[in-house]
Amino acid sequence: MGNGDSEQDEAPADLRASVPPRDAGPAEPDEPARAGWSGGARSPEGAGRRLRAAGRAVARRWRDPRLRWPKRIALGLALTLTVPVISAGIALRLLYAGDYQPGTLTRGRDAAWLGHAWLDGRKDERDLTALARRVRGTGIRDLYVHAGPLEHDGSLPAARYRGSDWFLAAVRRELPGVRVQAWLGDVLATEGPEGLRLTDRHTRRRVVASTRRILDAGFDGVHFDLEPLHSGDRDYLSLLEEVRAITRAREVPLSVAAHMIDPLPSLHEVGGFLTGHPKWWSQAYFGQVARRVDQIAVMSYDTAMPLESLYGGYVARQTTLALEATPRSTDLLMGLPAFHTDDPGHHASAETVRAAVRGVRLGLGRGDPTRQRFGVALYVDYAATDGDWDTYRDNWGCRTGARRA
Repeated sequence: MGNGDSEQDEAPADLRASVPPRDAGPAEPDEPARAGWSGGARSPEGAGRRLRAAGRAVARRWRDPRLRWPKRIALGLALTLTVPVISAGIALRLLYAGDYQPGTLTRGRDAAWLGHAWLDGRKDERDLTALARRVRGTGIRDLYVHAGPLEHDGSLPAARYRGSDWFLAAVRRELPGVRVQAWLGDVLATEGPEGLRLTDRHTRRRVVASTRRILDAGFDGVHFDLEPLHSGDRDYLSLLEEVRAITRAREVPLSVAAHMIDPLPSLHEVGGFLTGHPKWWSQAYFGQVARRVDQIAVMSYDTAMPLESLYGGYVARQTTLALEATPRSTDLLMGLPAFHTDDPGHHASAETVRAAVRGVRLGLGRGDPTRQRFGVALYVDYAATDGDWDTYRDNWGCRTGARRA
């Protein structure tokens, strides 16, 4: 009714005929009586008396001593469900409050995820010029360009990154010092019959071979995003150890996209038991992954938070937890949601770059404000707006001396 239409216009079509206009007089004598609108025993006054009588009857039944314990149980269940939710909301809102610590700005170790269009011929020099304009002068050091996906058996057809020669040369020309890492991913067969199986050592060997080939093509590193990856997966740790032997020998970075950390202890176990999808990692497992890579980028979005303040507080908490778990020799990056789809897991009005940057700065200030191997990662270039880039640049991402007026 926010559009100014009348109640009659808002009513379903099959009911509108039975509802007279607000200024209608009594029903015509030859018109059939309409419940709740015609005179006599079914007048509004009569209906009101019946409702009051029914209310008194319900109240008498509610006071029945035999309902004492059922009422207490119902009240206890309601409190059990609502009090934690309210408490969590208050806690997140408090985490979003406060002042920034000095120096909680870019360290020049930021990144951005780029879509596959850069390697399959859909992007050209004009697009590269626009990208360079956005990146130049910021703290972005790494571009994760989508070069996959991997096949379910771990292999990677060369046709999927056929445009890499042009893109790598163009970035080195326009953005000297910025590294281009090959973003490789696939769906894991952890929650369904289809997908890549890390339990198969032959599959892992093919992933390692794919890593060699992508580095042979000239990429400056490799970035893995394998999902859904359950907390405690030992086969993933083994894969990282095998791949890192290659990246270290070539002196290039190995980076990964990581799930968020349990905001409460063992929440991933509860989520796995109730839904079969343990969304989070334990903090201990996050640390095990972080110790096996050069960079770890937290996918700090898709939280289902309904408000910016709650989402920002959640990011602040995730930042603090990740700082605790990540060794100082590993780059820790927090994801910024530069995409605007709406679904049950992501509310674009709440999960904003602005709220994420504020949460990151507050979390960094509380957790480890002097840490240098830290940054943010913008997801994703093809969905990011000018406003997203400006928010990143103005509130976090400009190098010293390049900040906007």
